[in-house]
Amino acid sequence: MFKDKVVWITGASSGIGEAIAIEMAGKGARLIVSARRQPELERVKAACVSAGASAENILVLTLDVTDEAAMPGAVKTAQGQWGRIDMLLNNAGISQRSLCVDTDMATYRKLFDVDVFGQIALTKAVLPVMIGQGSGHMAVTASVAGKIGASKRTGYCAAKHAMMGFFDALRTEVARQGIKVTTITPGFIRTAVSENALNGDGSTFGEMDKNIAGGMDATKCAKVIVRGFEKGKYEIPVGEGIEMKALLIKRFFPNRLFKIVERIG
Repeated sequence: MFKDKVVWITGASSGIGEAIAIEMAGKGARLIVSARRQPELERVKAACVSAGASAENILVLTLDVTDEAAMPGAVKTAQGQWGRIDMLLNNAGISQRSLCVDTDMATYRKLFDVDVFGQIALTKAVLPVMIGQGSGHMAVTASVAGKIGASKRTGYCAAKHAMMGFFDALRTEVARQGIKVTTITPGFIRTAVSENALNGDGSTFGEMDKNIAGGMDATKCAKVIVRGFEKGKYEIPVGEGIEMKALLIKRFFPNRLFKIVERIG
């Protein structure tokens, strides 16, 4: 399915994005890997080559998703590399670890700039390319936090809820133009997401959460996600912990879930 397909992944310098890039490389995709840190992207490129990709089939394209002015040039470069963009995986993101009462508005705005407006801006920039092709696949790494509220994550949950709503709505607009839309809802995945999270004042949290440390391996997570793409799933839940059961509890017994998360909080 992904042989010679052009797949653009943001937030590809670590975690889920890196793991998906490596998984896609093994399936013969032509990859565009983006993030702010070029040295880390070069490391990911080397890992993709080790997984079986040709170096000529991997484009390192540095991009800060909060830099909206850079989007047109980035899209032009991405499309110009192989003449098309078959998939955009909006995976860049940042989390939070602070109570609402302790969180500056500037921190909330930063969360939304990265997790929401950056994803929307790049999606809007790539969408005309896919419409012109008559095909394409938009995907976003949301979160279980995009469906369930959690303590010390008011901004993160709000941002991920926004992404679920935006891409679900986008799906209704582009389905008849040959464009697929997939939302991904990971639970606890063993990445640096908590270490890179923001405190209320915008500083870096810098610690590994117990739940994250005990979460699903990122490589295993990537395999589940890519398999979901191959099966044509609109939404891909991925995780191994109790948080995945919470999705079902909220669907059928929402009040029970609200009480459970209140006790945890």
